[in-house]
Amino acid sequence: MAVTVDVAATDGTRKGAVQLDEAVFGIQPNVPVLHQVVTAQLAAARRGTQSTKTRAEVSGGGKKPFKQKGTGRARQGSERAPQFTGGGIALGPKPRSYRQRTPRKMIALALRSALSDRASEGKVKVVSSWDWEIPSTRSARGALGALGLDGRILIVVAPDDDTTTKSFRNLPEVQLLRVGELNAYDILVNDWIVFSRDTLPGDTVEVENAATDEPVTDEPITDEPATAAAADEASAQDDDETTAAEEAGDE
Repeated sequence: MAVTVDVAATDGTRKGAVQLDEAVFGIQPNVPVLHQVVTAQLAAARRGTQSTKTRAEVSGGGKKPFKQKGTGRARQGSERAPQFTGGGIALGPKPRSYRQRTPRKMIALALRSALSDRASEGKVKVVSSWDWEIPSTRSARGALGALGLDGRILIVVAPDDDTTTKSFRNLPEVQLLRVGELNAYDILVNDWIVFSRDTLPGDTVEVENAATDEPVTDEPITDEPATAAAADEASAQDDDETTAAEEAGDE
């Protein structure tokens, strides 16, 4: 399913339209793959630095707390056993990695599924360019209002676009990502995703009549006045041939 999106300037005026790549923005979202990839991404973000001390790591416990027999109590070999206060922790957490192995094709499918989900909901915006000469948070906030964006917004910027990055980074509702950092989780946790022409993924096609839902055709436009003039000329030629034939018959 092809998706057509208007291209707007930072002041909200329409600058044309583009047809997004159907292979990137027009597929059926694969929900199980999205779930698995997002779960793996969140797991990989965990630091995994939790740690507890076992009975071999706590201090003390170098001698037997009391004799083996004659006390009436259960025999004990160390006061740092797990059942004692101040003793070691049995089966406690240790530093570990929570990273899961995720195939690259699955990650790519999840990204395309997330983009297609936002495109199907009409939550993808395309800006012609962020044409600010100097960083300006006021201009950035005004651009969001002119584009009609609210809620959480993900803006995809070019790697060397420092002016745009500095303009938006102080807005709490905006998340910035370089074009190479785009991922399924950040797309799903934001309400809108905003691209510029330079950062749009896939092969896009310029569209002229995007204001309607009619498909774009390559048929040439017929010039009606020229066609009518040609018909009149052909009719006059037929009349001349008919007159010439009648004169030849009279002779």
